[in-house]
Amino acid sequence: MGKTYTGIGLMSGTSADGIDVALVEIDPEASFLVQVLTFERIDFQPHLKKQILASFNEYTAKELCQLNFILGEELAKAVNLVKAKANCPIDFVASHGQTIYHIPPGTEQIPSTLQLGEPCVIAERTGLTVLADFRTRDMAAGGQGAPLVPLADYLLFGNLDGVITQNIGGIANLTFIPSDLEQEKIIAFDTGPGNMVIDEVVRTISLGKKEFDKDGELASLGRVSRDYLEGLLKLRYFRLDPPKTTGRELFGKEYTKEFITRGRKIGLLDNDLVATATALTVESIARAYEKEILPNNKVKYVILGGGGSYNLTLKKWLQERLPQLKIVTHEYFGLSSDAKEAVAFAILGWRTLLNQTGNIASATGAKHNVVLGKIIPGDNWTQLLRKIAI
Repeated sequence: MGKTYTGIGLMSGTSADGIDVALVEIDPEASFLVQVLTFERIDFQPHLKKQILASFNEYTAKELCQLNFILGEELAKAVNLVKAKANCPIDFVASHGQTIYHIPPGTEQIPSTLQLGEPCVIAERTGLTVLADFRTRDMAAGGQGAPLVPLADYLLFGNLDGVITQNIGGIANLTFIPSDLEQEKIIAFDTGPGNMVIDEVVRTISLGKKEFDKDGELASLGRVSRDYLEGLLKLRYFRLDPPKTTGRELFGKEYTKEFITRGRKIGLLDNDLVATATALTVESIARAYEKEILPNNKVKYVILGGGGSYNLTLKKWLQERLPQLKIVTHEYFGLSSDAKEAVAFAILGWRTLLNQTGNIASATGAKHNVVLGKIIPGDNWTQLLRKIAI
């Protein structure tokens, strides 16, 4: 066996539910083996989740400044929890951070992105070298700053002879890896809302008593308004060509508030609203495949990941909508759907340490592939440099 690296990947998604922590061992030799040694999901306390959700639209610079350090402390605690359980030395931590705002190119605003969760706090509390702030370099090179998971998908699933990996977090995004493994033919973009609208509808109709539609139960009891759905799918974003990204700025609270108001005016009951929001996710994913991938490519598998992969109704409706495709979860290949994105950022952190590029320009729209992120040396930095140099 050649030289291996052990790292912790941290992910906090647009749903702001908590922190995914994956301790992985990366063996870059031969077929690129990644072994998940430990995975933990640490939910945010309700008051912290409330703070994060409020920060998207309501916070002052002072409050954002403080939240950056608060989240840094939470991420550091998550690392130390896994570090205490580890039976091996850890080389690095790769932290995505919590996205607070994201403005992709193509709008009238200045392209920019902001993730909080101060990496210097993580390095100080854990003693480990930290890689963070991955999206900004891609945007500096003219890219969307997302999606960044495609390179990890390419390394993990490139042997499957044509595959779509479909993450359904707050936002839904896909990566298509062609059977000939040519990176410039990889297609990746955000298809639209994943769980974001569904979750906000559930929070609203339950008066905050529920955070999400467990197993898709509410959606299964509702009726999808097809006419209303078709109107929703006329939104300009769905017609844009990739590369493209979106987020809470488009499909957040204001969007969902209008979605509920208009839905109730046409007589939709609570479960009908959840069902129609679920169908919006399903249909926007299916139409993205039909427009951008299926006409000219062979697809052997669709691999679902993220929290939406556990929504049984969503998964069932997607398979019914695309009967010609074999839709499975990451568990089919021995990888936790929850852990997938944390694992991906561990891979990106490892790439940054070795001065290797982490984006795929054809997916993000960047002018070229770039080395991503910033490095905050930890107590193990000198030792890590020696390991890299050997």
